[in-house]
Amino acid sequence: MLPPIATILENFGILDEGPDQIEYLIELGRALPPFPDALMTEANRVHGCESQVWVASHMDDSQEPPRLNLRGTSDSVVTKGLIALVMALHDGRTPQEIAEIDVFRVFKEIGLGAHLTSKRANGVRAMAERIHRDAARLLAA
Repeated sequence: MLPPIATILENFGILDEGPDQIEYLIELGRALPPFPDALMTEANRVHGCESQVWVASHMDDSQEPPRLNLRGTSDSVVTKGLIALVMALHDGRTPQEIAEIDVFRVFKEIGLGAHLTSKRANGVRAMAERIHRDAARLLAA
């Protein structure tokens, strides 16, 4: 189970940039709940990532206001950690809250942005854009 985003950000704040952060990302990826094979569909695949990435989302209408619930996985351990961080930033939030999240600002604040390759940065951008689109689409439904 992923820790709350506040805990994750605090942990990044005490880590040395570089290898320690990557190791923590891998640890976060291992904490993601299992992703069912049935959700590994083309509709859930995130295009624009070098690794295989899947994100599934649904609107939880049992709360007021409704909130987006997310699941994700990857075939790469580092990318899976990036997914965990992106999920922790967005999961359980309203579509309006999601629209205000700037993943790269957060990555820069924790010192992670400078250590992402351009391919990984493109993948993170694709994941965040997908979540923002899903939130807007599910809100409109």
